[in-house]
Amino acid sequence: MTGGPLVVLVGPMGSGKSTVGALLAERLGVPYRDTDADIVAAQGREISDIFVDEGEPYFRELERQAVATAVAEHTGVLALGGGAVLDEGTRTLLTGLPVAYLSMDVEEAVRRVGLGAARPLLAVNPRRQWRELMDARRPLYTEVARVVVATDDRTPEEVAQAVLDALELKDV
Repeated sequence: MTGGPLVVLVGPMGSGKSTVGALLAERLGVPYRDTDADIVAAQGREISDIFVDEGEPYFRELERQAVATAVAEHTGVLALGGGAVLDEGTRTLLTGLPVAYLSMDVEEAVRRVGLGAARPLLAVNPRRQWRELMDARRPLYTEVARVVVATDDRTPEEVAQAVLDALELKDV
């Protein structure tokens, strides 16, 4: 590979991108990076606070910039925030990269994260809002993904192995 991330993980909040990403990086012997963590570090505040204080458009611009920087600089495993694929430029940037979409259904989302208060886009009627978000985002995740890996009823280790197998990568 001539640069760029070895693996890019996309998917909804709670799908396990951070956990699976760290496992993949360890198994592949490469660094792990999360664009949400990059934004939090650069801004010195949580994403939920950015949403409340500045609004979603401001956050999405920070996210777009963070993804562009990470794709240009990072050669390991990269996890993107759940809404990163909303940006057309980001989707274009992901073209040709080894992107894995970690999918899950709403019941699994409820089980994993409870669709709680730390999720600014799910503040009112979280199940309905999660379904609406996924109706809008699922086609975008699928558009950018080279592979789709279902995470329902799987451990993070099982998901990591499924990603390795689907992308035909060998761990170290």
